[in-house]
Amino acid sequence: MARSRLGIWVIAIVLAALAPVRAQDRSDDLHSDDRIAVVASFSILGDFARAVGGARTGVTTLVGTSGDVHVFTPTPADAKKVAAARLVIVNGLGLEGWLPRLVQASGGNAAIVFATTGVPLRAADAGQTVHGEGSADPHAWQSVANAKIYVVNIRDALIAADPAGEAVYRDNAADYLAKLDALDQEVREAVARIPPERRKVISAHNAFTYFEAAYGIAFIAPQGVSTDSEASARDIAATVMQIRTAKIPAVFLENLSDPRLISQIATEAGARVGGTLYSDSLSDEKGDAPTYIAMVRHNIKALMSALAE
Repeated sequence: MARSRLGIWVIAIVLAALAPVRAQDRSDDLHSDDRIAVVASFSILGDFARAVGGARTGVTTLVGTSGDVHVFTPTPADAKKVAAARLVIVNGLGLEGWLPRLVQASGGNAAIVFATTGVPLRAADAGQTVHGEGSADPHAWQSVANAKIYVVNIRDALIAADPAGEAVYRDNAADYLAKLDALDQEVREAVARIPPERRKVISAHNAFTYFEAAYGIAFIAPQGVSTDSEASARDIAATVMQIRTAKIPAVFLENLSDPRLISQIATEAGARVGGTLYSDSLSDEKGDAPTYIAMVRHNIKALMSALAE
C-alpha cells in the first residue's frame, strides 16, 4: 500500500514537472509567425510598406538596396516569394518591365496594388503633365506629395488584404503621412535658400522630373528615364554645351549609375561634381539613405551644399 502511494506521488511529481514544458510548447504554437506576407518590387516601396504595415506584416523586396529596378532579372527564388505573398506592391508605369512574367511564373494569387494609382503623371521626356501611362515617367516618388499617394494606396491595399488590421494600418499611415508633410516643408524651405539662377543641375539619368515640378530645381540628364539607356556622343556634347551656356553650377553622380559618364561630362565642361544623389534605390542600413525620408534629406542636403553659394 505504501509503495502504491509512493508510486502515485512520483507520477504526480513527474506530471507536474512536465506541465510547464507542455504549456510552453502550446504557447510557442500560438506565437508562430502569422504576419501578412507582402512583397514589394523594390526598396523604396518596401520602406513604405514597412512603415504602414508595422508588426502585422512581413515585407520582402525583390530588388534590394542598391539594386537597379530598371535592369533587374528575377530568379526562381523571386517567383517563390511572389507565390507565397498575400499582397504584391508595384510601382507600375513601365518601371518593372520584368514583373508580369514573374507573376505569371509564380502561379500565386496575391493581390497586386499599383502604388502610383492617382498620381498626377509627368511625361518621360519633356516633363509636362500627361494623362496616359504609356509615356509617363515612372519615378513619381521623387515628389513627397506623390509619396503620400503611394502610402495611402498601400494602406488601403493592406486593409483589403487584412481587414482585422485596419486600425493599425490607419494609425501607422497617419503617423507616416505626418512625417512626410514635415519632410515636404523641409525640402521647400531648403530650396527657398538657393538663389533662383542656381537651381539647375546635371544628373546621370532622367529620374527627377517629379522633383523638378514639385520644388523648382531643373534637372538635365544625358540618359533617359531608364538606366538601361545609353547616352550618345551627341547627347554628351549637348549636355556639355548646356552646362557652359546655362552656367549650371554642378553635376551629380547617382548611386546606381556608372560614374564615368558624369565624370567625363564634368571634366569636359569644367564643372563641379556636387556629390551623389539617390534616385531609384535606398542604401543599406549603414549608408546615407536607408529609408525614403533619409534619402530625400540626403538629396536635398547634397543639392544645398552644391547650389546655395
